[in-house]
Amino acid sequence: MNIQQLKVFREVMKSGSLNSAAKNLHRSQPAISASLKSLENSLDIVLFKREGRRLLPKPEAYYLLTEAVEILERCRTTQQNLSLMRERVQGSIRIVSMPGPSSFLLPNFISKYLVEKADVKITIATRSSPHIRSLMSSQTYDVGICDMDFSGTDSELFNCVNLTSECVCALPADHPLAAEKIITPAHLNNEPMGSLHPDMQVVQNIKAAFNEKGAAFNVRFTTQYFIPLLEFVVAGQACVILDKLSARSYEIMQQRATKKMVIFRPFSPAIIYGCSILTAPNLPISLVSEEFLNSWQQYVQDILAGTV
Repeated sequence: MNIQQLKVFREVMKSGSLNSAAKNLHRSQPAISASLKSLENSLDIVLFKREGRRLLPKPEAYYLLTEAVEILERCRTTQQNLSLMRERVQGSIRIVSMPGPSSFLLPNFISKYLVEKADVKITIATRSSPHIRSLMSSQTYDVGICDMDFSGTDSELFNCVNLTSECVCALPADHPLAAEKIITPAHLNNEPMGSLHPDMQVVQNIKAAFNEKGAAFNVRFTTQYFIPLLEFVVAGQACVILDKLSARSYEIMQQRATKKMVIFRPFSPAIIYGCSILTAPNLPISLVSEEFLNSWQQYVQDILAGTV
């Protein structure tokens, strides 16, 4: 039994004759008759009582008709869905991200990405970078976005795209240092600062840069990720050295405000911050996930290059 035989059988049952079925399917009557006979042989059951040119369906034929309609409709739906998946307008994407991008930048990007993709479903989970690596190794998510592992072990465990950039300094818009084109540790000597937790590699690099210049790194506020620290910048209570993704996220958020409260300036010496985009090495992702991955990667690269 195959799909083509079921289509012929359904049309014969629907039209009531071989001749009508042949016309509707644009096939010859002998071909329709042969298809029915082949179906009966494959099932080893007689579906029709033949009286001359007339076909009288037996009870078994009516049972098969019910099943055939369901099977053919399921095949049609499957074919339609696969076509939509091929066009990247249907499917699902499971993303796990570190807190920074997941708070605003990632949803903002996804909302634009999905404008022409009403049937694409997105799941976003927020986890710490070590937890993300664990989840990606267990193939729980399609895409992982986390801090870069500078030890290089990620490249051995995942398909990994590493993107790096130099950090910038966030200042209150009315801060005296706002007039400076480049901010240095000397400018921020003993200035109240916002920072991530001290075990983070980027924080250790910032401290080393301050120590090298003989400047005091005066941490007043400590949070898990950068975005919350910018509220203290808005309040004029701190300055923050942060990554460009977080800075761009906040810039987009500020576009909705009537007045710019935070400005960003280059920081010297260069403090490198890395972002990794992970996929599982032994789990091919869907076409729509692959398209999303490429689009997000290009978007991040454009932000780090300063073109968006």
